[in-house]
Amino acid sequence: MTRFLLCAVLVVIFMGLTGYETDATVGVPSAELKTQVFRYLDSTDKDEPARTLLSILSDPNATIDRVVRIIQTERDYALQPTGTIPDERVDVRGRGYHLALSVPQTYQPTKEYGLVVCLHGAGFTGEAYLERWQARLGGDYVLACPTVPMGAWFTRGAEELVLATIRSVQQRYHIDPDRIFLTGMSNGGIGTWVIGMHDAPLFAGIAPMASGLDNVLMPFLANLRSTPIYIIHGAKDEVMPVELSRSIIKELTRLGYSFVYREHDREHPMAGGHYFPKEELPELVNWFNAQRRNPFPTTVTVVREASHFQPFGWVRIDATDAIAAFSEDLVGKRDDLIKRREYARLNVSIVAPNRIEVQADRVRRYSLFLNDQLIDSSKPLVVLTNGQVSFEGPVTSSLETLLRQARVRQDFRQLFPIHLAIQVRAQP
Repeated sequence: MTRFLLCAVLVVIFMGLTGYETDATVGVPSAELKTQVFRYLDSTDKDEPARTLLSILSDPNATIDRVVRIIQTERDYALQPTGTIPDERVDVRGRGYHLALSVPQTYQPTKEYGLVVCLHGAGFTGEAYLERWQARLGGDYVLACPTVPMGAWFTRGAEELVLATIRSVQQRYHIDPDRIFLTGMSNGGIGTWVIGMHDAPLFAGIAPMASGLDNVLMPFLANLRSTPIYIIHGAKDEVMPVELSRSIIKELTRLGYSFVYREHDREHPMAGGHYFPKEELPELVNWFNAQRRNPFPTTVTVVREASHFQPFGWVRIDATDAIAAFSEDLVGKRDDLIKRREYARLNVSIVAPNRIEVQADRVRRYSLFLNDQLIDSSKPLVVLTNGQVSFEGPVTSSLETLLRQARVRQDFRQLFPIHLAIQVRAQP
């Protein structure tokens, strides 16, 4: 017995000296599994993710609980440059874009930081926006200011640039996924609305300034059900008339959504009323400080046109009737479907434990992505669509589903091991 204990102690000492980690719950090596998981999530190689996924799925020690724990708590963050970094680069579809960053000098890889993504106006660059924000954000935020030509933030490429910026910063710096904010001025404010509406589940809040929305985009405001909104506009703005924001707050009020609206009467010597007064920044930053994203709201509204079928939180529209489809600039095309604002819409609510009710309009098929924060996966689930039972029974958790969704979303808070594809019955 003494010899056995001595051998056991020596094994433990050897593993500690070599950095060979174990999982405390089952006593088996976990370092290699951790390496494989992050290789799968982060790889940009064409073939490596598929190979790595197969390797993980064939590992008998890879359970859903262990992989969730790895993704949520075990990513290693190396020391990174701090201060003003004006000349980063982000690649989208093989094209490089400039990205200016501001990282607190006190940045520590062990601490989570908020992220503010700021979109510039026409005639400016991301770097030009660093100075006005840096001193006011303090030491708790990383600031990312990408640059897009002519401030055309209402294009598909610009949306992809913002998403790529967030992913790039998250992979290098320790960002809290529940404190990511999108803000912008003028054209950047339009981009804040457009990107914020289409990708609302990413953000803890959006703050558009001196901007507005085309009438054909107004229905997408419904996507902001769970996203805090802070709007700033100058009453004397002659470039983007204040009525643009006033019409938006009327629609938000009609929807019953909460928001903050700040209308100022200041004027700039060069820009007139079309600018963002520095006096407004402290209150906006205080608002940032108070916001935390809810990653699993129990009610979701999603409105989609035909070019935006990516996941929206725990919901995804998969197939629809004939609906409007935007062009590359998202608002440039004006066919009859767009003019009539014919979009697909889902209202999804968890109305009782393990009971989900869905109202679907122009939707033929949709997906629900679920986890134990939303339902009790050990019990049967009921899903009703337009008043009819569309699913009833047990659900199955899958490690493959968890990993595939984690790679698509790149969001370690929103992890979903359950996928239900629901066919919508034709209305009588």
